Amino acid sequence: MTTLDVLEPATERLLDTLETTEAAELDSIVERAATAQKRWAAAAPQHRAQVLLAIAAKIEEHAERLARLESRNVGMPITDARGAVAGAAATFRYYAAAPERLLGQTIPVSGGVDMTFREPIGVVGLITPWNFPLTIASWKVAPALAAGNAVVLKPAELTPLTARELAAIAAEAGLPDGLLTVVVGPGRTLGRAMVEHPGIGKIAFTGSTAVGKDIARRAAENIKRVTLELGGKSASLVFADADLDAAAAGLTGAVFGNSGQDCCARSRVFVQRPALQSFLDKLEKAVGNIVVGDPLDEKTDMGPLVSAQQAGRVRDYVDGAPVLFRGSAPDGPGFWFPPTVLHPIEDDHPAAREEIFGPVVSVLAFDTEEEAVARANDTVYGLAGSIWTADAARSLRVARAIDAGALAVNSYTSVRIGTPFGGFKQSGLGRELGPDAVDAYTEVKNVFFSTGG
Repeated sequence: MTTLDVLEPATERLLDTLETTEAAELDSIVERAATAQKRWAAAAPQHRAQVLLAIAAKIEEHAERLARLESRNVGMPITDARGAVAGAAATFRYYAAAPERLLGQTIPVSGGVDMTFREPIGVVGLITPWNFPLTIASWKVAPALAAGNAVVLKPAELTPLTARELAAIAAEAGLPDGLLTVVVGPGRTLGRAMVEHPGIGKIAFTGSTAVGKDIARRAAENIKRVTLELGGKSASLVFADADLDAAAAGLTGAVFGNSGQDCCARSRVFVQRPALQSFLDKLEKAVGNIVVGDPLDEKTDMGPLVSAQQAGRVRDYVDGAPVLFRGSAPDGPGFWFPPTVLHPIEDDHPAAREEIFGPVVSVLAFDTEEEAVARANDTVYGLAGSIWTADAARSLRVARAIDAGALAVNSYTSVRIGTPFGGFKQSGLGRELGPDAVDAYTEVKNVFFSTGG
């Protein structure tokens, strides 16, 4: 038996030890899932909807326990973890409406009636990251089940605990045995085996662009369907006429939330030159007010990074970079890193071009709208972004010009359960959330019915 030790990032102490899943076990897991899937897909849509609603209710019933577990496993502040749990319940509730709305079309043709159906793929493999474990698992599991599929879910090695709890809660809510199986193990072995397994018809992955490329290559061998939500280096454009207080204060969540471990983090902030100094003054005050500490403390704004490796990676980007100012962080055990602002910095500096996945933001000055758009687009990524301006026409003009999949005007929000989420360029392939997610877990079947004599 191989085991996996799970550490608590705030203390570096052992949080749990889990038995891992061997790649050889996938055959029996997938076989059991395939059997369960056929029964699930044949069940009345109303029944599938009721089970998904029951899962949402059970998540809410166990909300505080789940939040504390997520907080301890990720290092996420407890207030944010409670929001994540509420979001997971809301995701299952949203997709509970989908089984009765898997609508097809009728298409005018000669000689008969043509119609389409949305059919489930079968068994799908879901590979989720360590930064928002329960949240992103819910984004994938809920629409996959709603569409009539069975799920094999592999959470990240660092943060598997709430995924396991989700499976137990789903079973308690009445989800049939074998329909949702959580497997625990390394991506390089177990994850790869899932991607290559002939009985798994789709992989949905959230993680780094490098791993996403490898998954796409391996999935292509069997023309396996993929949804890939990958990296980002998202830009925020702050024009001189913007509400600078809101634009600066909002970065507390937009780049330092979850310790910057967010693919949507607005880690490149372009500020129009006349507003630059005022913006930096306001940002320095906001950073100074960020409380970094024990994730279980109600007053904490930012916790530790998830691991020693991640802390070292962030430190490597910042060492030698132009640090303008930074906040505070605790000493002693824990993978701590202070909120950090880099300026002045060139666009081609690694810290301004590469995804750091830590509480680090680069502030860059610009003069014209055209310049800002060109520089914001000068990246292989295209996940999210923000435009801050009082000029409504300019906000829409710039939004159409930015190459990113999730944009916000005078806001840093990127995600809503009812709207599509995903990226341009090397930030991913396909969309999650909203109605698009259910479509991504189905195949379109076309049927022609002849009415000729």
